[in-house]
Amino acid sequence: MASVPSLASTVQQRLADGLSAALPDAASADPLLRRSDRADFQANGILALAKQLKGNPRELATKVVEAIPANDVLKEIEVSGPGFLNITVTDTAIVETLAARAADARLGVPFNESAGTTVIDYAQPNVAKEMHVGHLRSAVIGAAMVEILEFTGETVVRRHHIGDWGTQFGMLIQYLIEHPHELDHKAEDGAEVSGEEAMSNLNRLYKASRALFDSDEEFKTRARARVVDLQAGDAETLALWQRFVDESKIYFYSVFDKLDMDIRDGDVVGESGYNDMLTETCHILEESGVAVRSEGALCVFFDDVKGPDGNPTPLIVQKSDGGFGYAATDLSAIRDRVQNLKASSLLYVVDARQSLHFKMVFETARRAGWLNDEVKAVQLAFGTVLGKDGKPFKTREGETVRLVDLLDEAVDRATAVVREKAEKVGLTETEIVENGQYVGIGAVKYADLSTSAARDYKFDLDQMVSLNGDTSVYLQYAYARIKSIFGKAGDRTPAAHPELELAPAERALGLHLDQFAETVSEAAAEYAPHKLTAYLYQLASLYTTFYDQCPVIKPEPAQEVAENRLFLCDLTARTLHQGMALLGIRTPERL
Repeated sequence: MASVPSLASTVQQRLADGLSAALPDAASADPLLRRSDRADFQANGILALAKQLKGNPRELATKVVEAIPANDVLKEIEVSGPGFLNITVTDTAIVETLAARAADARLGVPFNESAGTTVIDYAQPNVAKEMHVGHLRSAVIGAAMVEILEFTGETVVRRHHIGDWGTQFGMLIQYLIEHPHELDHKAEDGAEVSGEEAMSNLNRLYKASRALFDSDEEFKTRARARVVDLQAGDAETLALWQRFVDESKIYFYSVFDKLDMDIRDGDVVGESGYNDMLTETCHILEESGVAVRSEGALCVFFDDVKGPDGNPTPLIVQKSDGGFGYAATDLSAIRDRVQNLKASSLLYVVDARQSLHFKMVFETARRAGWLNDEVKAVQLAFGTVLGKDGKPFKTREGETVRLVDLLDEAVDRATAVVREKAEKVGLTETEIVENGQYVGIGAVKYADLSTSAARDYKFDLDQMVSLNGDTSVYLQYAYARIKSIFGKAGDRTPAAHPELELAPAERALGLHLDQFAETVSEAAAEYAPHKLTAYLYQLASLYTTFYDQCPVIKPEPAQEVAENRLFLCDLTARTLHQGMALLGIRTPERL
């Protein structure tokens, strides 16, 4: 279906027609239309136009208004102040526009057939290490951006750049060679190994190997030799390394499953995936002069990147001993994503503390010609998860919080909240448990996504699972409340009635519903999922006011009014459901 014009675009066109008729020389001027508290919309563009034409802005504004032919969209245009236009649209236009949105399965959100390919690098845990609270934001923000970009037409390639390479594997592999049963599973009867068991095995092995590495010089020597074997591609060493990767994936996938996230095996391409490209990447950079040798290391220098001593701080692509750093891997990944995956955009959902590294990597890739006007790279940098005290989130013992513990507690708290309401709604025990999962995980995701990614945010479970305020639970309950209305509607069905006069709460809800497509497009273009959460919270708030002020079932309104209000209810529910799905949050039908 063709995209549905929004009220804003329709009003914009009417104003453009008036500008063209009244001021032919300014036909291409932008009316600068925006939503307003004083009216439905306000246009400020005539002020700038008056300066350009050296005219009186109020007089020009009046001319434009007089040149707009009578129509069924604009109810009133008031010239205000120095030349603002305060615009009120007709109730008919609101309902007809919403009816067109409702007739579209995509609720009017355009699908860009010619959009490019974006590779999103997110959810990057480390092999043989436990996932902690620091891994939460990359996973949640990245998954939301995947959904939002795909919905708007972008071809999205997921990449989970896991830490699966490095010197620590020499220690782990050597210990496993000398203690070959440390990764054996206790599961019987072909039962699948749990993520907890996999992580328990890895933790035990890591601690034991680290203790031996620190206390036994001979083991340390053997472990370092094993690193050389790994880097040289020794078959036995690689096979044991693969066991660590496979064991870690069991654990990773169990955590992502708790997060209600779809992680596909083919999307997991760790640091090791670019090993075969590292030497060539360094050769290309050195041959082209982008990188130079400095004290034996291959470096890229930048005029604006200096250390505390005032001397340039380079990006080290290859160390003086021939080893490769993160830069070589990241630059090889860019080459692969641009040249092989044909990406037009690279989006890195990575901690803000790595911003300098990525700034240098992206600039190096530009100098090498891998990034250019047609191919961009962006770091969607995110802040830190803080505790209630405003300090980085830690356990009482000062340790980093395990992600699974945090998620389990969120689900436990949410299940208690659901259970309190369960009897009134008539939920079964199965529904209580299932909804507790949806509410708990939704609460964690929403708290993260409702904050601008660049900002730190406080992790406060009491607030997250609250039924009041800017929480996912508030939105989920709004959705469930709407669904319950349809169970009581009898033979009345949703139907748009453009001929009706709308109450103030109906108008406010309708005007906001019309902004869904614009909001989704903005969230996609700016990589800003928090703009979508803000929209949805406002939608739920406006619906609550509508529900309080505009009876749908009792006291029973006239047939046409009831149908029109059911129509607004239905479109609100669909918009909430679709918007929450783009954030990776479920909306239970009964709650």
